[in-house]
Amino acid sequence: MRKIVYAASIIAVVLGTVACKPKSGSQTQEIQAIDTAHNSRNSVNWEGAYKGIIPCADCNGIFVQLTLNEDETYQLIYQYVGKKDAPSIYSGKFKWDDTGANITLDIKDLPAHYKVGENKLFQLDMEGNRITGKLADKYELTKNYAE
Repeated sequence: MRKIVYAASIIAVVLGTVACKPKSGSQTQEIQAIDTAHNSRNSVNWEGAYKGIIPCADCNGIFVQLTLNEDETYQLIYQYVGKKDAPSIYSGKFKWDDTGANITLDIKDLPAHYKVGENKLFQLDMEGNRITGKLADKYELTKNYAE
C-alpha cells in the first residue's frame, strides 16, 4: 500500500512540474508584446514638478526642481543649499528614449538623463546609466502634488 501511495505522489509531482512549464510559441510572444507596450511614457502620469536634494561635494546639497510639461518641455531649477547664490533656472525640451522609460533634457554640463518612475524621477549619470553606490538613493526626485 505504501508503494502505491509513494508512486502516486511521484507521478503527481512529475505531472505538476510538466504542467507548469512555460508555453512556447505565440503565447510567449503575445505576453512579451504586452509587456513592451506598457512603459513610463504611456502608463505613468509623468507630467508635473519633481523635487529633491541631491548630494553636493562642497555644500549641504543641491535643491533640484524639475517640471515636466505635457508638450515635452521642462523647467529645471538648481539651488545650492547653504549658499547665497541665486538659483540657476534652465528650460528647454526633453526627449524620450526608445523604451519610453528614460528622458534626456537638451542641456549641457548638467545631468540630463532621468529614469521616469511612478511619482519619481531617478537622476542618471552623464552617460545615462543608473547611479550606484551608497548615495544612489539620494539621486531621486519626488513628484510634488501641492502645485
